[in-house]
Amino acid sequence: VQLQASGGGLVQAGGSLRLSCAYSERAFSNYALGWFRQAPGKEREFVAAVNWSGSVTDYADSVKGRFTISRDRDKNTVNLQMNSLKPEDTAVYYCAAGPRFRTNVDGYLNWGQGTQVTVSS
Repeated sequence: VQLQASGGGLVQAGGSLRLSCAYSERAFSNYALGWFRQAPGKEREFVAAVNWSGSVTDYADSVKGRFTISRDRDKNTVNLQMNSLKPEDTAVYYCAAGPRFRTNVDGYLNWGQGTQVTVSS
């Protein structure tokens, strides 16, 4: 498994969760990494991305100021700290890797399995 996400769960609105994705250093050391989510009946959407070095990040407007993406090149992980969670954040969250820094689903060719995040009101 080259991308392995973990950290999902059930949390009340206003709470926090931290997602982590372990990636293969050999395969994705110089790749951009992103987090996406898909709610029931909806298309998969961009959440956040970080470039290969960890120096550049971008976020969907819906999560700006609440979520923080970070990359640990020593541990080969990409993390998503999610604060002030809302019920509308409920979705399956996926990590993905792509050769270039992109903020769209089509820009990522390698996907991990999802992790469920449920925010109760």
